[in-house]
Amino acid sequence: MTITYTEERNFTKDQVQRLFRSVGWVSGEYPDKLYQALMGSSTVFSAWDGERLVGLVRALDDGAMLAYMHYVLVDPEYQGHGIAGHMVTMIQEKYRDFLYVEVMPEESKNAAFYQRFGFKIMADGVAMQTVNPNWKPQIGSAASSQH
Repeated sequence: MTITYTEERNFTKDQVQRLFRSVGWVSGEYPDKLYQALMGSSTVFSAWDGERLVGLVRALDDGAMLAYMHYVLVDPEYQGHGIAGHMVTMIQEKYRDFLYVEVMPEESKNAAFYQRFGFKIMADGVAMQTVNPNWKPQIGSAASSQH
């Protein structure tokens, strides 16, 4: 297996949807919004096995001091081969001159993965979010899982 990595956003909505669905993320049920979000992100690195999109990481940044790594996902068929770690390293390299690179793992069990790359749990940090109850995805989509 030869994995290639790129910052080019040459993926399609279908490829992105398949990848996000492979890990059970509800955002995969909204391919138009998901594609729009990725295209509007500061940085997106993707991992490929030939023509197959097998991994993706995205970051949002303020252009000077703070980068927030949001999505880090790898197709379950490709997990355990260092793909996620390689993409995290790519983000760290791109933002090496920033004061902060932050990540908020969706599940606390994933903290150990990020700690291997130097991330530390904030002593008094708390993850918070709001969900817009009026958010309307494109017509015809339905959420089928949490995330």
